Amino acid sequence: MTLAVPDQLMAVMKKHKEIKWSEVAREALAEKANELELMDKILANSKLTEKDAVEIGRKIKEGIAKRHGLL
Repeated sequence: MTLAVPDQLMAVMKKHKEIKWSEVAREALAEKANELELMDKILANSKLTEKDAVEIGRKIKEGIAKRHGLL
């Protein structure tokens, strides 16, 4: 796998050659994959439709915006 890294991030990575960046990336990818597998297991028995999920997300965002005085 090849990753594109922004120049600013690459500069930081080059300053810290003591870090095994491939291991950092591998761990981050494994963590994300585990989160997705857990989400798949949780959602496997869900009766929510995509439309339901979008509506719930909209209501949550609206509530957060109101709480922070953005609406």
